[in-house]
Amino acid sequence: MSGSDRTASVDALVGAARLARDRALAPYSNFKVGAALLTSAGQIYLGCNIENATYGLTVCAERVALLKALSEGAREFSMIAVVADTNEPTPPCGSCRQLLWEYCADIDVVLANLVRVSARHHMRTLLPLPFDGRLLTDKSS
Repeated sequence: MSGSDRTASVDALVGAARLARDRALAPYSNFKVGAALLTSAGQIYLGCNIENATYGLTVCAERVALLKALSEGAREFSMIAVVADTNEPTPPCGSCRQLLWEYCADIDVVLANLVRVSARHHMRTLLPLPFDGRLLTDKSS
């Protein structure tokens, strides 16, 4: 993918995440987040955070997008965009990082607010020592 194609892809993904954020159900915190997950085939799956009064049952935007994609049969991913109305980048929480690593591996993570992209990372930098299936089969000890 050329540089301009990559930029267009990032712009489209961030735009989709901004639209997804508008659907967030955050009546308790009013902290709305949108995510857009891009498959290797170019399909985009959207997610928004959905809160519950207990907070513990709240589901993050990244997990909503990922679970929608997986439930529809998608298995190969290249990038996720996460959008929140913040000045500082809002990275995925620990639970989201774990699931993104396990199902998406070392994808690009684009963090944005309502007007600009504020950071870009690879999953390996957000989750440098991941727990994954490799550890379940390691019998060396």
